[in-house]
Amino acid sequence: MSQAPGPLAGRRVLLVEDEYLIAETMEEWLRMAGAEVIGPVPSVAHALALIEGAAPRLDGAVLDVSLGRGETARPIADRLNELGVPFVFATGDLRIIDDRVHRERPRLEKPIRRLQLLATLEALFASRSPTSR
Repeated sequence: MSQAPGPLAGRRVLLVEDEYLIAETMEEWLRMAGAEVIGPVPSVAHALALIEGAAPRLDGAVLDVSLGRGETARPIADRLNELGVPFVFATGDLRIIDDRVHRERPRLEKPIRRLQLLATLEALFASRSPTSR
């Protein structure tokens, strides 16, 4: 196995996904790419708690839009937006996030492929430096 750092080395990524198998798979992909995964968490309350407690700050996030029990990731997206943290939506229902505030955010439609997720995050981080430790 190569000792070279992955394409997301040094990045802290919040993962919000309520489907266990999808969350587990994406977490593995992110870790293999060198990211430090914060989460995964399945709900708005858990995600907001992690965002507020994240020190040092988050570099980015992957948000499933529909979190079950009628919850959507909109409050999470709004808070990340306020903090200037870039994020990508990963969802099976792209219509739910078609509002003027989040319309231009990157979106990945499920089922998501590993290379698609990593390439999207790399592009998202292209103009940012990793979190200082």
